Amino acid sequence: MENKKTKNLKLIDHRIFIPSIVIMVLISIPFALYEDESLKLLNQIFDQVVRVFKSGYIWYAIILAAAGFYFAFSKYGNVVLGDPMEKPRFSLFEYASILIAMGLGSTIMRTGMIEWTQVAIDPPSGVDPRSSEALLWGNAYSMFMWSIQVFAIFVMAAPAIGYIIHVRKKPLMRISEACRSIFGDKFTDGLGGKILDIIFLVSILAGAAVTLGLGAPIITYNLAALLNIEQSYGLTLTVTIVWVVLFSLSAYLGIEKGIKRLSTLNIYLAGALALFIMMIGPGVFILNYFTESVGFLLSHYIDLSFYTNALDLEGTTYIESNVVFWFAYSATWAMLHSVFAAKISRGRTIKEMILTYFFAPMLISWVATGVLGGLGVHRYLTGEVAVLDIVTEDAMAAIPAILSSLPLSTVTITVFMIVAIIFMTTTLDSTTYTIASYTGLRNMSKSEPSKYLRLIVAAVVTIFALVLMRIGGLPPLEVLSGLMGIPIIIVQFFTIYAAKKMMDEDKAWITNIRKTTKDQEENWRKSS
Repeated sequence: MENKKTKNLKLIDHRIFIPSIVIMVLISIPFALYEDESLKLLNQIFDQVVRVFKSGYIWYAIILAAAGFYFAFSKYGNVVLGDPMEKPRFSLFEYASILIAMGLGSTIMRTGMIEWTQVAIDPPSGVDPRSSEALLWGNAYSMFMWSIQVFAIFVMAAPAIGYIIHVRKKPLMRISEACRSIFGDKFTDGLGGKILDIIFLVSILAGAAVTLGLGAPIITYNLAALLNIEQSYGLTLTVTIVWVVLFSLSAYLGIEKGIKRLSTLNIYLAGALALFIMMIGPGVFILNYFTESVGFLLSHYIDLSFYTNALDLEGTTYIESNVVFWFAYSATWAMLHSVFAAKISRGRTIKEMILTYFFAPMLISWVATGVLGGLGVHRYLTGEVAVLDIVTEDAMAAIPAILSSLPLSTVTITVFMIVAIIFMTTTLDSTTYTIASYTGLRNMSKSEPSKYLRLIVAAVVTIFALVLMRIGGLPPLEVLSGLMGIPIIIVQFFTIYAAKKMMDEDKAWITNIRKTTKDQEENWRKSS
């Protein structure tokens, strides 16, 4: 038994894993001791970031989206991540389902239902709060949050990671390894490479803890309403433990037996929930409002993409500050999404990977926002639920209030919770799997991460989340995880350049594409 335990421990790269844990502990201590002061300081820092760098974040997301389309539709888009003769590991439906579950998580359940309320209360300059136009801005912005820019942030480091493990067959699936072609062996194998990998791990561990902490209320609020009990830490602890068991089991089973099956199941359940709400709720209104919201979004997409509220020198609107936070928070998760997307994209072309991640989660999130947001807006307009008044007191309380207004509310809330649980499970099992892949010492081009290591990662994420929830430290960590996206942004651009550089060095658009003999001869002739 001792030998087996020692062997398992040797599968972990302690040089990056232990420093990351130490940094997380050191970050958490002041939050525990000085929660209010920490949150106040971090909010002040974030307000400065919004004031100074908001244009930078907007251009950052747009540049990544443009880079994504460039990679997809240029010669690099035909490059296969793996053997050109190899079939993709998953069917397109399975592949898209996994990316949707990873990309959206249970967050879509929250933003889809109540994000519009924040904009309706504090709309863009010149729009009257709580007006019909403010409601349209609200739902349009809820959809915009899950648009091409966000998914470009998530996926644009994936070409480099996928190329190193599936084409160059490098054993370690790490950011430092992806940047080797830029910085050289000395930097990558030395202190510089370790710092890059530690930055990645700290940001992802913090983000995972926050996600678990923020996801729990989606369940606890609805469960408390369903059972007519009070919110408590004990309830949160119970829900979290059930969640941990589920995502630990799924991560332990791996992609084929755990993550893939849960992801595809959740797509069916989410679709069934949407149809159920349409049938027993205001289906005609939801369909009409969804149609109008999509039209409003498309006609104002450029406005939202470049919105800085520059002419209002007196204040900051919700959209202005939240766009910066959302892009920064997404940047924190960017490397995790990219590493995971790279891992499951063996046999896919770069074009298939990028465009699937751009559009599959986006379309699903728009539908979810249309159904859930449309239900909330209808209840507000009819006066059945004072949604905007509820969210000013407690935003999460609006979710069970809206769902309870439906016929068969017990069934609706139950199914809603099940979908949210599975969404969160698929996000966290993918997170656990990816962190284990990243910190492990196995050859990731040939094998899966250690099951033992997956359980260790699940335990670490859970402990941090529970401790921070207990001391009330999630709000400052949420802000901090957004701020931690800043160094990740720099690393992202390095990986994009590295992907292009590696493919140019290998002439991968000639040597690693699906092609006929005639095509191959023609490409070689043009390159000579």
